[in-house]
Amino acid sequence: MKFELVELSRLSGRKATVYSIIIDDEEQTLFDKFIEENDEQFPDEIDSIFDTIDKIAKKYGNSRQFFKENEGNLGDLVCALYDTPNSNLRLYCIRLGNAVIILGSGGHKPKTIRALQENDKQKDTNYLLRFFSQVLHQKMLDGEIYWSNDMELNGNFIIDTNE
Repeated sequence: MKFELVELSRLSGRKATVYSIIIDDEEQTLFDKFIEENDEQFPDEIDSIFDTIDKIAKKYGNSRQFFKENEGNLGDLVCALYDTPNSNLRLYCIRLGNAVIILGSGGHKPKTIRALQENDKQKDTNYLLRFFSQVLHQKMLDGEIYWSNDMELNGNFIIDTNE
């Protein structure tokens, strides 16, 4: 599997840089596909997600108040953006420190479902982000992706797990 980490400059701000992931040379990021899949059915929730991302990127950084943590394995930093109380839309992401958020995907998650494993779409998108988090962590340990002095990510953002 091949991953490309892509900065979403249209969403980034002075407090946090926003990224998403392109899988295997697809044309859209995971986040762009998430928006496309859900915008028609959940327009208010999509607006709320954009509002939250805007607050994170431009005003507050990756403050814990915006994230439901521990949505993945211990230490993998996979979380979900907190949704509004009546929202049925879940967006998984990776929260790296205070300055970087990597948006994944997600989808419809009715409040009647307690565990993401009860919904195949939620499970698949979450597990993909968990896998990417492990690969990213290893690339950071190897020095292929690293923090700059101004807390930006640098390095080779194309990661091929088949190599």
